[in-house]
Amino acid sequence: MQKFGFKIQTRTGTAVDNLVVHAADQAAAEEKLRKMYHHCTIVEVRVINELPRGEGTDLEGAIGLIVNQDRKES
Repeated sequence: MQKFGFKIQTRTGTAVDNLVVHAADQAAAEEKLRKMYHHCTIVEVRVINELPRGEGTDLEGAIGLIVNQDRKES
């Protein structure tokens, strides 16, 4: 699943920004969006990249890097 960010204009002309839709691909995301906002015009689409779970910086990993750095300098 990916996140897609949309900026749209509704059929009444109102601009709506920062709509986020989870979907397998862009076509599926647009389909979901059009079910919520009938007859909207998509102004901008972007893929929102996130770090996969477990691949962010964890506290233990950061401490380990600092400890190893200190050992090398000594």
